[in-house]
Amino acid sequence: MDSVTIILIVITVAASLYAWNKPEVMYQWIFNPYAVNTKKEYWRFITSGLIHQDYMHLFFNMFTLYFFGSVIEQYYTYLFGDTTGILLYVGMYLVAIVISDVSTYIKHRNDPSYNSLGASGGVSAVVLSAIMFDPTSNLYLFAIIPIPGFVFGALFIFYSYYSSRQTRGSINHDAHLYGALFGLIFTIIIEPNVVSHFISEVSKFSFF
Repeated sequence: MDSVTIILIVITVAASLYAWNKPEVMYQWIFNPYAVNTKKEYWRFITSGLIHQDYMHLFFNMFTLYFFGSVIEQYYTYLFGDTTGILLYVGMYLVAIVISDVSTYIKHRNDPSYNSLGASGGVSAVVLSAIMFDPTSNLYLFAIIPIPGFVFGALFIFYSYYSSRQTRGSINHDAHLYGALFGLIFTIIIEPNVVSHFISEVSKFSFF
């Protein structure tokens, strides 16, 4: 097992299964902004990214991480070497999980009933980073409809922003939005040339 992406997936699956069978662990690990605010339980920023609501939630995040994480792992190790590349990749993923919950913390820090969990912030960061490196490759909406990566990324950010402004639903769209934006910014910071590459690739792209 030489892929750090596989290791991240194994850890996340194991943590989710463990928490599902230990309600007290789920309670301690889930992201509850009120508990963070009043009890200073800051570990929840990380542990909440290791656990998921159910099998479908876990599968979707890990399926996405498997494909896009493997791509980013290759890009980063090619650009920065094995050790630095892996550290940057894992660092981006974990920091994105934390950053993606900051807005949620601010919004709900006085609401004892609000909880959030899942690796969506980190996964969103990985997806947007991959799109920056290969913006014209097709991604498949609903596993059926092919959409160029740069179009998918723009739609994803717009949809997450719009949905985060709504009050209905249980999905934490803030985590998707800020995770994606962090992945975008992080990629540009560590590899500024990706911007000119992105522009060049998109400018040559044709829908027909």
